[in-house]
Amino acid sequence: MTVATEHFRSYVEENLDALGQEPDRDAVVHHDRRVTAGELRDLVHRMARALQAQGVRRGQTVTLLCGNLPETIAARYAANLLGCPVNHLYNKLSAEVQANIVRDVETQALIVDPAYADRAAELTSRTPVPHVLVLGPSAVGPDLLALASEESAEPFAGLARPEDTCTIRHTGGTTGHPKAICSSFAQGRAIQADWPDEEGIRALVCTTLAHAAGLIADLALSSAGTVVLHDDFDAGDVLTTIGRERISHLFLLPPLLYQLMDHPDANRADTSSLRRLTYGGCASSPARLASAVRYFGPVLNQFYGQNEAGGISMLDPEDHDPERPERLRSAGKIMKEVEVAIRDEQGRDLPPGEHGEICVRSSHVMQGYWKQPELTAEVLRDGWLHTGDVGYLDDEGYLTIVDRLKDMIVVVGGHVYTVELEDVLNSHPQVLQSAVFGVPDANLMEQVHAAVVRKPGSDIDEQELRAMVREERGTMYEPARIVFVDALPLTDAGKPDKKLLRSQAGTVGATLG
Repeated sequence: MTVATEHFRSYVEENLDALGQEPDRDAVVHHDRRVTAGELRDLVHRMARALQAQGVRRGQTVTLLCGNLPETIAARYAANLLGCPVNHLYNKLSAEVQANIVRDVETQALIVDPAYADRAAELTSRTPVPHVLVLGPSAVGPDLLALASEESAEPFAGLARPEDTCTIRHTGGTTGHPKAICSSFAQGRAIQADWPDEEGIRALVCTTLAHAAGLIADLALSSAGTVVLHDDFDAGDVLTTIGRERISHLFLLPPLLYQLMDHPDANRADTSSLRRLTYGGCASSPARLASAVRYFGPVLNQFYGQNEAGGISMLDPEDHDPERPERLRSAGKIMKEVEVAIRDEQGRDLPPGEHGEICVRSSHVMQGYWKQPELTAEVLRDGWLHTGDVGYLDDEGYLTIVDRLKDMIVVVGGHVYTVELEDVLNSHPQVLQSAVFGVPDANLMEQVHAAVVRKPGSDIDEQELRAMVREERGTMYEPARIVFVDALPLTDAGKPDKKLLRSQAGTVGATLG
């Protein structure tokens, strides 16, 4: 058999092989259910045949409206086994945004978690879908699990080709209409192959499988590990589960990491089993990271990447030194097989220390935006992805993210980098978290606003924080307004929802005006 005709094996087939090595071990745990590796493997094969019997074909989009269920993982694997691109909806988006996404990616089959049956009915009333299949009995559509139970569990040879679209991810809709980001099966295989080999992984998934937690689940299953699924993030439940299930790997966005440390049970919880606590997805506070290192030990691992770019850099556990806050501000060193250039507005490479746009070239970079060639051409130029992130490289090769180009606030006299201002606010001993964002005034000039979460019992006020910012960063960085909130609103992925904060600030400003 020549190389040209050799069967391409996707990440799904590699993972199914791993599941077949020890079929009796626990592969997925959800509440009181324990699904063995053999059961999960058989379900994927049965489900692939059931989808095929329903008329789903290679290249047709399968959209998941599903929570963190074992069957959600099986459905994604089954659709990918057929060579179908999979689009997993964020469940906390509005029905209108979800319907637009379902329509945009030309969904052929919508697979539904029974918990979201009502939302599925609303979506399909707005956007008809040829096939609606449910992971259980429901009036919304046929029971996919019942259909799968009638099919053979014999291995199903994957139909995907390397260049086929494997995954369609969306930006989440926090900055406008979501963009559909397409990655190929070859890229999915490469991402999994580039991750460090580890054995005995017991991964806790407590954020949506539609985001980075889905990758963590794949890595655990590919290494003959176990995935423990929570429906949503609850700090107390996470702390309990880490001890009970001897969790070794956990992914959290920084705001959720802070909630974990601030929980009343944190000092009593047994987290000794943790080997790698990966965080990323939004800006983090060096002061809080230093506290996390002291609490969890040398297990923190920062991952910087984008859906468009894949992985870019990592700050390894050994670089998490509480005595070096400047290192904790960085996103670590560039990953193997990834090239990074810092460029100015004219596209010229900048020397170490100078701020510019982070541009990336690697095999992980997306194919493009779904059927948006003009938008794709804007960010993919000459083989380089223009990330829209502002940052710099230091003399040692560490990358520091300063801001998103869209989040950078243009004010009279210059630019305010929101991450830098958040670092200043978070350094106050009475501040837990902050989010900085721009709000246009009546003349459409941007004003700096901040939402701040105080520590319990704190009496810090707006004037004191503004004075501190003025002293440390100057009047250009001084917020025009600081509001105190009990908690920052988060997106479905767990990032501070600056779009919501911005709209609330605009409403308040209009009311006060």
